[in-house]
Amino acid sequence: MITFQGVGKTYSPLLGKRVRAVDGMTFSVAAGEVFGIAGPNGAGKSTMISMLLGFLPPTDGTITIDGTEPRVFVEREGIGYVSELVAINPRWRARDALARFALLAGLSGGEVERAVAEVATLLALEEHAGKRVKELSKGTAQRLALGQSLLGDARLVVFDEPTHGLDPLWMQRFRELVPTLRRADRAIVIASHNLDELGRLADRVAIVDRGHLQRIVEMRGAGAAAVASRYRIVVRGGASAVDGCFPGAVPIGNDEREVAVESLESLNAALAALIARGTTIVSVAPAHSSLEEHFRQVVADGGAS
Repeated sequence: MITFQGVGKTYSPLLGKRVRAVDGMTFSVAAGEVFGIAGPNGAGKSTMISMLLGFLPPTDGTITIDGTEPRVFVEREGIGYVSELVAINPRWRARDALARFALLAGLSGGEVERAVAEVATLLALEEHAGKRVKELSKGTAQRLALGQSLLGDARLVVFDEPTHGLDPLWMQRFRELVPTLRRADRAIVIASHNLDELGRLADRVAIVDRGHLQRIVEMRGAGAAAVASRYRIVVRGGASAVDGCFPGAVPIGNDEREVAVESLESLNAALAALIARGTTIVSVAPAHSSLEEHFRQVVADGGAS
């Protein structure tokens, strides 16, 4: 549904030097997919999204959504979009803001009232409906922003840092919401600094750094095998025995060590040796999630695969 083909973007200010924000990006996002974008600050994520939405044209390469240019697609079909910074008129009341956005989404008459009521219930905005946007807490304003993105029936939904400002309860509710938005003809794109969030929600995650697409990580299916190279091991009665089986083990506490391994086979062999010494193993878990490990590799290695 979405295709980036050799996409680059160079900013050329009147004063100062040119900046190559995005360079040679090629990837696609299928309809029915939840696609994540991760990267450190300044990696090029915001420029990617601005081009995807048709706000900026690429300097080179092409971007298409359903075979058409982004601006044409957005004007013809609309999108659901939550920006990184909530920018809703502070004088509007929450209820009126949703109604205005519903009209912009192409709804009319009774559809507007129905959609606003459904979104208000879904995101617990009823008690705030009469408040002005400037009176809302940061978390409630973020829920309002999420609500406006769900008013239409868009085939493309883009969330940019969607849980920014949400408390843990609403972060969890957002994670429960995304699967309900899946549809065979809809693509969902989530850009986030929260790797745990992307790991839970996305089918694939693009890791970008310094304007380049460094790696696309499969989070589902056969391609999602863990790449963890560091594990945390908790034992009973003191972890000193771990040191003899795992050279370089790092103490975390009296009963816990973080260890580095080259493969699952070497991990299992060392654990077997530990058990043979009479040590009771309480738990073994990756020190970092699969996505975190990929991210650490890319950032640390400068993009090496």
